[in-house]
Amino acid sequence: QVQLVESGGGLVQAGGSLRLSCAASGRTFSSYAMGWFRQAPGQERKFVASISRNGIFTYYTDSVKGRFIISRDNAKNTMYLQMNSLKSEDTAVYYCAADRLTTIQAMGARTRSLEVWGQGTLVTVSS
Repeated sequence: QVQLVESGGGLVQAGGSLRLSCAASGRTFSSYAMGWFRQAPGQERKFVASISRNGIFTYYTDSVKGRFIISRDNAKNTMYLQMNSLKSEDTAVYYCAADRLTTIQAMGARTRSLEVWGQGTLVTVSS
């Protein structure tokens, strides 16, 4: 089973950009569908985006479509989330997750049962 470590969070002004990274240990990274989730204070963890094992297919929640781009580099065992045109409502702790069985469309519905989670990285967008 892989282990996941997020990085790249920080403080950014509204309208700015950040790129998050999720680095995975182990040699089976390409066996996992991957996803990004976020949790704002006092709220449940919510799906943001997911990407297929080969990186070809992606899936986004409506609120980030056209602003966020998910990608992965299986040679580097790393997934990314490029976040553009950030809004104050994007403020949250961002988590990456991995699962070998779920489809990228189903990751949001299976939040509680995904195999592996990172520890999270905080993104704060100031207005």
